[in-house]
Amino acid sequence: MESLDVLDAVNRRRSVRAFRTEEVSPEIVQKLIDSARRAPSAGNIQPWEFIVVRKQEVKMKVAHAALNQMFVEEASVVIVVCADEMRCLQGYGLRGKNLYCIQDTAAATQNMLLVAYSLGLGTCWIGAFSEEKVREALKIPRGIRPVALVPIGYPDESLPSRKRRYRSMKVHYESF
Repeated sequence: MESLDVLDAVNRRRSVRAFRTEEVSPEIVQKLIDSARRAPSAGNIQPWEFIVVRKQEVKMKVAHAALNQMFVEEASVVIVVCADEMRCLQGYGLRGKNLYCIQDTAAATQNMLLVAYSLGLGTCWIGAFSEEKVREALKIPRGIRPVALVPIGYPDESLPSRKRRYRSMKVHYESF
């Protein structure tokens, strides 16, 4: 597979909610996880944990936990990005637990989304889910917090470009 330019991936990646039945290989999943673990993290603590879900019955539980977003179970694989809150707590106290581990896992998730797109895969970053239901479905221990669900597969839809707010509406420059 040929990968694309990073700027192209940033500009063209879209959230995909329809997937073909073709399987994503374990080698590609490993590439995605490797790209995620290369993300920056506060103090290089790297608080992320990744749960790879392939079993249909488990994907269905995760889809229900994601407020019944049933397209999740159509994906070849779902990667659940988790934060080890205790690692961040030890390194940075409550700010580490409440903020840095979320920022760090967000950076890891974004890396994964961009690399997936560059490899011709579709993804969707899901933050709307019941943490407790995901925790139960995957038997995630306390202290490990599910932060993002990322269904991954070969897209079965073509998505148009989405409108973005104008730069002038959201960029503010300090005046000297």
